[in-house]
Amino acid sequence: MAKRRGGGGFPGGVPGGMSGMMRQIQKMQEDMAAAQEQLASEMVEVSVGGGAVKVVISGHQRVQSITINPEMIDTSDPEWLTDLQDLLVLAVNQAVEDSQTMAARKMEDITGGLGDIPGLSGLLGG
Repeated sequence: MAKRRGGGGFPGGVPGGMSGMMRQIQKMQEDMAAAQEQLASEMVEVSVGGGAVKVVISGHQRVQSITINPEMIDTSDPEWLTDLQDLLVLAVNQAVEDSQTMAARKMEDITGGLGDIPGLSGLLGG
């Protein structure tokens, strides 16, 4: 007679079998929901142009504030407006990128990379 492995055929088995795995997945989903809530209040601050432009953005990629230091903007330069616009684009893009990195790290801490397994990401809410 063939010997059955524990855990519904998963190599090495899963503690508690399939119900144990489902509890672990449910716990992970709860942890991910809590992390998403925390991201709303976690902020990333980016400064560009030697402090000319500062952007604060949440972990949900919502811009909270943009500060322009007028002392750092040379309005006597004919290109000052173009320079300011370029700095704003640079600061916002960097802030979004940093915020996404922060969010990805927070989720990675919870999932341990499980979201990369085909078919499992849907179970984890990814």
